[in-house]
Amino acid sequence: MTKEEASMIGFEIVAYSGDARSKYVEALNYANEGNFGEAEKLIEEASELINEAHKVQTNMIQMEAAGNKVDVSFLMVHAQYNLMTVMLLRDIVKNFVNLAKKIG
Repeated sequence: MTKEEASMIGFEIVAYSGDARSKYVEALNYANEGNFGEAEKLIEEASELINEAHKVQTNMIQMEAAGNKVDVSFLMVHAQYNLMTVMLLRDIVKNFVNLAKKIG
C-alpha cells in the first residue's frame, strides 16, 4: 500500500466519523426537544456511517495481516482516534436518549 492510499483511507475514516458525530449530536438535540422519532432515525444513520468507517479500517487491518506493508501516519492515528471517540459518543447518546424517553 502506498502512502497516498493509506492517506486516502485515513481521510475516509475521518469523513465517516465526522459525519456520524454530527448526526449523534443532532440526535441528542432532538431527544432533548422530545422528538424521539427523529433522534432514533439520526442514531441509525450515524451507526451506518460508523459501520462504513469500520469496514474501511478492517480492510486495512486485513491488508496488513496478509503481509502488505502499511505506513502508519499521523493522519491514520488521527482517523483511528476519531473513530473510537465517535463509537464512544454513540453509546453515550443512545443511553441519554433512552433516559430522556423514560423521563419524558
